[in-house]
Amino acid sequence: MIEDIDELDDFAENEENGDEGQNFEHYRFVADPGQRLLRVDVFLTNRIENASRNKIQEAAQAGCIHVNGKPVKSNYRVKPNDVISVVFSYPPREIEIIPQDIPLNIVYEDEDLIVINKDPGMVVHPGHGNYTGTLVNALAWHFKDKPWFGNKDPRPGLVHRIDKDTSGLLVVAKNDQAKMKLALQFFEKTSTRTYQALVWGTPKPETGTIIGNIGRSQKDRRQMAIFVNGEQGKPAITHYRVLESFSYVSLVECRLETGRTHQIRAHFKHIGHTLFNDERYGGNQILKGTTFTKYKQFVENCFKILPRQALHAKTLGFTHPSTGKYMEFDSDIPDDMKQCIEKWRNYNPGWETE
Repeated sequence: MIEDIDELDDFAENEENGDEGQNFEHYRFVADPGQRLLRVDVFLTNRIENASRNKIQEAAQAGCIHVNGKPVKSNYRVKPNDVISVVFSYPPREIEIIPQDIPLNIVYEDEDLIVINKDPGMVVHPGHGNYTGTLVNALAWHFKDKPWFGNKDPRPGLVHRIDKDTSGLLVVAKNDQAKMKLALQFFEKTSTRTYQALVWGTPKPETGTIIGNIGRSQKDRRQMAIFVNGEQGKPAITHYRVLESFSYVSLVECRLETGRTHQIRAHFKHIGHTLFNDERYGGNQILKGTTFTKYKQFVENCFKILPRQALHAKTLGFTHPSTGKYMEFDSDIPDDMKQCIEKWRNYNPGWETE
């Protein structure tokens, strides 16, 4: 019996709509009460469309097949009422990736993975309207001489994403084993991710947790909405704390417990503190402050300095897929956010009436 099939990539068709989300599929099955003893790789091959037995065995080897909450080998024999869950990377799609010599800010690289500090404005993977100039095109150039690289997979090594206009850290796997093990960490919430954002107003309390299911907005399909009744969307949890308050905006740190599409952007709009200059969610309007002309001009100048949502993926931590050691990386806030924050830091409300 299939209890649940959850595909955790809501906006796969267009990274412009993409997120702080994951690029993998999770399947969960409950064996029937009359289930005969059967190898788990055979059990899953019979139930997951387009999944080869070899692919399932690789997932088991990577520790990505769990029975009753514990990893099992491919020869495990399924018993009645067993709960079987499995995480796969996305299957390749029929699209050719064009290698492009685009500079990458590489923070760390070894035989299994590469950590990149993505610039704002760069789309992560090809999609409708963005077939070149993406991070994946740059990775294709970086990997083009590697024997394992294939140019038919639009997401080579990707296990998570960040939005086009969000800057910051991404980890990319360089082989299938690393990809599955890293993807499993994102799914099981054992990876750590913190962001810094500039938001309108000052959240109260200044340290807290935002909980609310996230799903596509019924009013605007480009947005994600919060569903508090729990009947729609997928569970999402964001922990935050205010780092600095600057009159009408605040610098906040966000720690993701889940990784849904537009999670931080949608959660902060929901609590009345939309990200600064987040056009899609209305943050490109003056949401806090006065009606004085000088104040309006000040905010417009800030928008020009930071022509995107004020969001940066600052830290990223995970367990290395081969060594088993925990690794954590930190990145500086990019110049456009720094300049905007400094401008607000030096802002004097007394200037409004001068």
